[in-house]
Amino acid sequence: MTIRITIKNLANGTSLRMEAEPDDSINDLIISAGEYWNLDAGAYVLKKGKKLLTGKRTVSDEGLLTDDVLEMIPDPEGGC
Repeated sequence: MTIRITIKNLANGTSLRMEAEPDDSINDLIISAGEYWNLDAGAYVLKKGKKLLTGKRTVSDEGLLTDDVLEMIPDPEGGC
C-alpha cells in the first residue's frame, strides 16, 4: 500500500511531496529527495519529530503513515 509523505528541506525551506512503498528503505527516500534538490544524499538524514530515522530500515519498520512530515537535515555525525 503506497503512502504519501512530505519531506521538508530545512536548509532551504522547501518541501517535497512523495509516494513511498512500505518496503522502501529510508535511504531510498533520502536518495530521491537528494536528487530532487541536487544534494549529496550521503550527507543528510531524515527525522520525524525528535527521532532520527535509520537509513537501512524500511518505511514500514519506522512506522511511517500517509501524511507524515519528515525533515531532511545534515547528518549530525558528518555523513560521507
